[in-house]
Amino acid sequence: METRSNHVLVGTVTLLLLAAIMIAAFWFSRLSQGDNKEYDIFFKQSVSGLAKGSGVNYAGVPSGQVEKIELWKRDPSFVKVRISVRDGTPILQGTTATIQGVGFTGVSEVVLDGAVKGAPPIQCPAQNAPAACPDGVPVIPTKPGALGELLNNAPQLLERLSTLTERLTELLDDKNQQSIAGILANVERISGSLADRSPEIAATLAEARIAVQRTGVAVEQIGKLAATTDSLLNDQGKPLMADLRKTVQSANRSIDTLDKTISAAQPGVKSFSTQTMPEVNQLVRDLREMSRAFRGVAEKLDQQGAGSIVGSPKLPDYKP
Repeated sequence: METRSNHVLVGTVTLLLLAAIMIAAFWFSRLSQGDNKEYDIFFKQSVSGLAKGSGVNYAGVPSGQVEKIELWKRDPSFVKVRISVRDGTPILQGTTATIQGVGFTGVSEVVLDGAVKGAPPIQCPAQNAPAACPDGVPVIPTKPGALGELLNNAPQLLERLSTLTERLTELLDDKNQQSIAGILANVERISGSLADRSPEIAATLAEARIAVQRTGVAVEQIGKLAATTDSLLNDQGKPLMADLRKTVQSANRSIDTLDKTISAAQPGVKSFSTQTMPEVNQLVRDLREMSRAFRGVAEKLDQQGAGSIVGSPKLPDYKP
């Protein structure tokens, strides 16, 4: 009887201790979560790897955990994830949420970032609250993560890969393969020909090198000739230019003197052409008439003698 009473007492104390431990754990958990704030996140993509109790970090700093994951009753194409974040975490306008995998364990977590300094906090407005907070808590907008973007762009990527595969197949058909084989054979033949003619090519290169050297020497000689010509022009060209300049100045002075002489002679030339020339012409005409008269007298003297000049001419005999 006494043994049974001891067992009952021990069992009762054990149950009381277990109950006290559970109550203390629940109280401490409620105490630690008393200042947390809840937010809803609606993901259009898959949330594979995310579970209740998964971590929530803000810019890499642990800030809370996932409280609930379920399909949204209003639109099953969305997955509603309710998170609990410690008070003081800057959930401001501009903050976005993404799902990010942690290592190779397959476990995912919610990552928050993008808050703007000085922006107001995300909270339910006083007016039209159901539209902004459909389930009674503020909503954090989402942005696709690296995995989400990959999954969203997967159809386009697969289409491009399919197109690339088709084009490669068209490029490597039998006809093109034969053409490529012919090209490779021609390249091999050309390589063999070049290898066979390598001595000739080496000789040609040597001749080209010699020609380049000769060209360099010729250029050097041309440079020396140019320097000599420049020196000659500097040494002898300058005196020659000075003499030429003096000659031109002297010619200019002579031309000025001639211009002055012509200007001074212009009145006499004008008087000579307007007065003297007509008188000379008249004198020449008088001399011509006098010459004709003298010629007539001389002819008369030759034909009739000197008497023809003194007396009248003899009349011919009259015969009735």
